[in-house]
Amino acid sequence: MDLQAVPEPVFDRMVELRRSFHRHPELAFEEEHTAELIIRELGTIGIPCEYGGKGTGVIGKLYTGNDRPTIALRADMDALPGAENTDLPFASTIDGKMHACGHDAHMSMVLGAAYLLSESPPDINICFVFQPAEERGGGARTVLASGALDDITAIFGGHVTHHYRVGEMMVADGVITAQSDRFSIHVRGKGGHGARPHEAADAVVTTGLLITALQTLVSREVDPVHPSVVTIGRVEAGTAPNVIAETATLEGSIRTTLPDVRDHIHEGIRRMARGLGELHNVSLDVQIDEGYPPVVNTSREAQLAYRAARSVVGEKGLMQLDHPSMGAEDFSYYLERIPGCYVRFGARSDNMKYIPLHSPSFDIDEGVLRVGAAFFDQVVRDAVFEYPEPGK
Repeated sequence: MDLQAVPEPVFDRMVELRRSFHRHPELAFEEEHTAELIIRELGTIGIPCEYGGKGTGVIGKLYTGNDRPTIALRADMDALPGAENTDLPFASTIDGKMHACGHDAHMSMVLGAAYLLSESPPDINICFVFQPAEERGGGARTVLASGALDDITAIFGGHVTHHYRVGEMMVADGVITAQSDRFSIHVRGKGGHGARPHEAADAVVTTGLLITALQTLVSREVDPVHPSVVTIGRVEAGTAPNVIAETATLEGSIRTTLPDVRDHIHEGIRRMARGLGELHNVSLDVQIDEGYPPVVNTSREAQLAYRAARSVVGEKGLMQLDHPSMGAEDFSYYLERIPGCYVRFGARSDNMKYIPLHSPSFDIDEGVLRVGAAFFDQVVRDAVFEYPEPGK
């Protein structure tokens, strides 16, 4: 599909929608205004939808009414906490909230595809999934638990990024993003006067040693060819400069791409905590919370997405995946149950400087909306030939 086949009125409407979403960001499980706008837009297109209320997904259905397979297209609805610093004329109007991860673009792309597919419906069932709480809370699980995707044959989604320019896409088979886990360690020693350390068991000293020791789990215990990260993101301890702290708390995250590496790091954290507790006569309580699984594209659907992307951006626009992203994405929950593919859309123009996702300055070249809508449209049309009607 040629990008120019996305009619200007459809592209203009996608831009309007994206800017409206951007002005009114809502956090995880709070996407009420966002859902209302999506429902109205689907109604304008003539696509019926299901909505269970605030905190749930909006599911649009363009069904042929026959026994054909069903293809799902997914967009995430939630924004992030944070103050926007873009100076855009359509910047966030809500203090402390902004679309710093491009979900405003994702919703507009899928709505654009809905326009294109409704104008000339292919002989296949289509499900448009607008999901809450990708950033926090794993809203994909809410959609799956609702049963709305029980009959889905394959699912496709994607994410904008400044790693690539507009007109470039990344499509790959296998592992795309990392497993994400979080941990907290509570250290309890014995408080005392700063002038008499021999009478105390210093939680701060133990915490400092633990921070350094945990980095060796990756640098000295994991094969360098297996990407992994242990990050300490928060430390809290102490009440006064001349008081030896009795307690301290560390919080961090673990990113891995292989189950064996993940298990080793989990056990390594517990092992080091036990050892330092014994060494410094303090107690350390470790809690590890399982996060999003890795995104693992299935081969058949990755090939289907690759062909669709090539039709949209051409051979030169297809980018290689050198290594999985260490970020996390709850599209992984869909892929644990449904075959599918998660792609990347280049969102940076030649004159834009690179800005990472989640930055208060993050913005996109809106030309990526045309690419996304064209891709989602094309992958559904190609799926007609990939998944024949049962019995044929």
